Amino acid sequence: MCRNIHELHNFEPAATDDEVHAAALQYVRKVSGSTKPSRANQEAFDRAVEEVAHATRHLLESLVTHAPPKDRETFAAQRRERAAKRYATAPPASASA
Repeated sequence: MCRNIHELHNFEPAATDDEVHAAALQYVRKVSGSTKPSRANQEAFDRAVEEVAHATRHLLESLVTHAPPKDRETFAAQRRERAAKRYATAPPASASA
């Protein structure tokens, strides 16, 4: 579940509100242990997502770096490459004749 939370700091263009909300949603899902809360917990769940998103936005706006901004496409390609290695299937056994 937490593998869906991606780094959001120091990208050009900056993280969108949708990206911040998605990260907040994944965090709240992980912490609560629920991907879909019951009706009784829906309001608390939604409020937590909004508060985490708000805090995340403030954090991202407050961080300072001297490093050049990262390129989104390059970063995404690196993530795909790592995932391909992580989830690679074993090569088929060669058949002896």
